[in-house]
Amino acid sequence: MSTTATPGATVEPGSKSHGRSRLLGIVSNQQVLLLIVWLAMIGLFTALNRIFFSVDVAGNVLLDWGPVVLIALAETFVVVSGGIDLSVGAVIGLSGVVAAYVMQDMTTKGQGQWPTLLVGLVVALAVGAIVGLTNALLINKARLVPFIATLATLGAAGGLSIVLTGGSPIGGGPPNAIELSVPWFGPFSTPVLIVVVIVVLCWLALHKARLGRYTYAIGSNSFAARAAGINVQRHLTKVYVLSGVLSSLAGMFLYLRLGSGAPTSGAGMELDAIAAVVIGGAALSGGVGKVTGTVLGALILTTVTSGLIIIGVAPNWKQVVVAVLIAVAVAVQGFRRNEGASA
Repeated sequence: MSTTATPGATVEPGSKSHGRSRLLGIVSNQQVLLLIVWLAMIGLFTALNRIFFSVDVAGNVLLDWGPVVLIALAETFVVVSGGIDLSVGAVIGLSGVVAAYVMQDMTTKGQGQWPTLLVGLVVALAVGAIVGLTNALLINKARLVPFIATLATLGAAGGLSIVLTGGSPIGGGPPNAIELSVPWFGPFSTPVLIVVVIVVLCWLALHKARLGRYTYAIGSNSFAARAAGINVQRHLTKVYVLSGVLSSLAGMFLYLRLGSGAPTSGAGMELDAIAAVVIGGAALSGGVGKVTGTVLGALILTTVTSGLIIIGVAPNWKQVVVAVLIAVAVAVQGFRRNEGASA
């Protein structure tokens, strides 16, 4: 008697085949794989140097993670919409510099720390929003592709930062501002806790709100989204302005950590943002991506950086590790697509 399963036959719950299917589903889940990779990294670095598994090192990793995850979140919204934003690193530098000048002036005039920091934050957010709006105008009105539009603002914002500062950091702000970056709740400092709240809000916006539904729709098929009544240009404007605002928050984060605004503080960080998004499972073609994946991708990047330094390996090896992680992440995406097509 033949034992070959008939097409369309269902797998009984509790059977060995059902158990294997569930296990395969868990293992092929991008977020589960990322979590396993991150925990494996922690175990490896701890085995090589026990100091890695300490509150101090965890606090340093989180301080590195803060600005990276902010610009990676910015990149996530843009990538899911089917675009890309190369200006996020330059916005960090420009927003930090402009805010630093304002806070330096207010401190010189004897203003208190909290009003000064609040005004500096508002100014930084305004700078980020202006750059994001400029990106949207270049894409929507000038009809430039996102890569070229944001490459242009990357050069303009980075150059303006150098012109304004002469290449030197701008300090002289609230003298105790840097103390806010000192961890007080385990490895968590005040800026890191604020970033955690922002991560939660971004998760809600992308996965539970209309903003996210429209973003996925446009990234999946902009023509169908337009036919469904979505104002694509207006929505893309919101996405790029949000990207600029999140990037400016990263600039303010680095100001609090360093105690000054440096024009080069975000140089090259756009590559970290894109790497975190891709490692996190987002597709550069648009329509696919999760905040949880981006958060884990950013954690992996910063863990690699700190871990290599602690075990005495040159930080430049980080680029090699990140390249391997990107390749593996893309390969997993391809595997999942093939499995979906086969199903």
